[in-house]
Amino acid sequence: MNDQEGAMAVKLARRAIDAETRDLDIDRIDVPDGFRGKSGAFVTLKTFPGDELRGCIGYPEPVFPLAEAILRAAQGACHDPRFPPLRPEELDQVVVEVSVLTPPEELKVPDRKEVPKAILIGRDGLIMERGMYRGLLLPQVPVEWEWDATTFLEQACMKAGLTPDMWLDRRTKIFTFQAEIFHEESPYGQILRERTQ
Repeated sequence: MNDQEGAMAVKLARRAIDAETRDLDIDRIDVPDGFRGKSGAFVTLKTFPGDELRGCIGYPEPVFPLAEAILRAAQGACHDPRFPPLRPEELDQVVVEVSVLTPPEELKVPDRKEVPKAILIGRDGLIMERGMYRGLLLPQVPVEWEWDATTFLEQACMKAGLTPDMWLDRRTKIFTFQAEIFHEESPYGQILRERTQ
């Protein structure tokens, strides 16, 4: 994804958020062919200038065309169940970030104690799956929190509702994925590519 497409992804999310928050229909948007292929995507809202999480919703699997995944994730981020619904007066106090994901791949390491060596902080996102329990952390999260690979694994387990050491259990599936990340520098401001590594 080039920088121009990344900027378009963030603008698409921003339009969806503005419309959703104001209870308006979103206008039809023409998108390049690259947005028609199926892809996972997440939309993250953060307070500005406080940089506190305000909402994050997405689709890890490539089940929707990219444009639709971004629109759905943006609408969902306005109603993240961890927070009150986003209000219109907050629109110029949040910045929008879009993560376009590669398909998740199961990480198969024979010795579970060696798993942290297979994870590169800043490149990999994690999904933990055990039965009905599932949790996902985007690649930028351990960078922001300055976690090492072991802490990242433990936090992904807890996100899934598991105990922190469950990544060591062979019945827990671990998936990795990568993401291209673009975000507003300030509300409605310049759009930048995130450098996480």
